Amino acid sequence: MIRLHHLNQSRSLRTLWLLEELGQPYELISHQRDTKTHLAPDSLKAIHPLGKSPVIEMDGELYAESGAIIEMLIERFAPERLRPATDSTEYGHYLQWIHFAESSLMLPLLLELFTTKAGVGDNEFLAGYISAEKHKVLSYLNDEVKDKAFIIGNKLSGADFMLAFDLIMLVHRGALQDYMHIKQYALQLASIDSYQRAMRLEANYDDSIKR
Repeated sequence: MIRLHHLNQSRSLRTLWLLEELGQPYELISHQRDTKTHLAPDSLKAIHPLGKSPVIEMDGELYAESGAIIEMLIERFAPERLRPATDSTEYGHYLQWIHFAESSLMLPLLLELFTTKAGVGDNEFLAGYISAEKHKVLSYLNDEVKDKAFIIGNKLSGADFMLAFDLIMLVHRGALQDYMHIKQYALQLASIDSYQRAMRLEANYDDSIKR
């Protein structure tokens, strides 16, 4: 059985959603962020040297990095259903979007988060770079998802699992009003049954949510 070491409010949501979509049996082991620093707890460092989530245990091995985990689980359990054929022209685009989610898209979003938390959001150079890069990346993506329910072809794929984490978060922050195609795409992904199940689990295992 797969064991998922899940951290609340983290990229681990991608893996949790995929496991719900796959319908494979798995065990969820919950780890909670520090309420003051919002950092991952020492319990994760005891599992993996990086101390980050997601981490999965499968076949006696530990695997980290959400993109790698998404690709690995799909190759193992749903290669025909959740990714294009490797000899198709769509496969290259599929890989591009998987890596885009953790590189081009993630960079300006993380910089914006860190500069705000560090109280240096008014730094002219950083603010200018973040604004320009964020607009460039989101404008590109906005054009690419126009009139699309899914990023590749006409079906759900691993690329959607990767992109959804950031995009749905941006929707909730009201940060996509100038990128309505992305907003429509993200909301459509958020309506999928397996995503809804994953979000209910996320809420149940997040101790920071007041009940």
